[in-house]
Amino acid sequence: MTTPSSPPFVTLRHLRLAPDESARRAAEFATHLDARRTTRHFSPEPVPRAWIEHAIRAAGTAPSGAHQQPWTFVAVSDPELKQRLREAAEDEERRFYAERITPEWRAALEPLGTDAVKTHLTDAPWVVVLFRHAHGVNADGSKRTFYYTQESCGIAAGLFIAAVHTMGLVTLTHTPSPMGFLGELLGRPANEKAFLVLPVGYPAPDAQVPALSRKPLAEIAVFR
Repeated sequence: MTTPSSPPFVTLRHLRLAPDESARRAAEFATHLDARRTTRHFSPEPVPRAWIEHAIRAAGTAPSGAHQQPWTFVAVSDPELKQRLREAAEDEERRFYAERITPEWRAALEPLGTDAVKTHLTDAPWVVVLFRHAHGVNADGSKRTFYYTQESCGIAAGLFIAAVHTMGLVTLTHTPSPMGFLGELLGRPANEKAFLVLPVGYPAPDAQVPALSRKPLAEIAVFR
């Protein structure tokens, strides 16, 4: 029985599908996402803001620890601000490739062709930066513990990427190292930590992707 201190609940709205429809949708969705590729070559062709809003709404449906929704998506289209982001990112990346990267890490990145030049940050019409809330802030300014923020933001990022692919656009998961400059340039509070940079747009006409393959089901799943 519900007591005055119990949280409110509502009845789950769920549409049960016929088995053949479930199977069809599952197969189509897997095939749809298998066609997704990451590219660093973007067209400057404009993308409506409403599309980015839809992708962020989709990401915002992600489950999160204690439903604290520990994320902020900052969507940047201003060319001057994107240029400043690129300059700061390339500065950090040059130091990374020159001083911080280990030989093993360099070898792992070699097939992907990555380097310190980040043209995607100015070519793509949108650069979306996902910030993770390391903790909450109460009305009196005190800290409020947040739970499973890394996992929560990871799931939200995955839904954002799926939404971008579904609307016929491409994105790239970019993680400058370190990423503190993003919070400074974008004016985010101290409790928000940059988690992922996601340029979004159409692929350039001559866009290239690495000639890689994904692991088959047998290598990524175990059924008991």
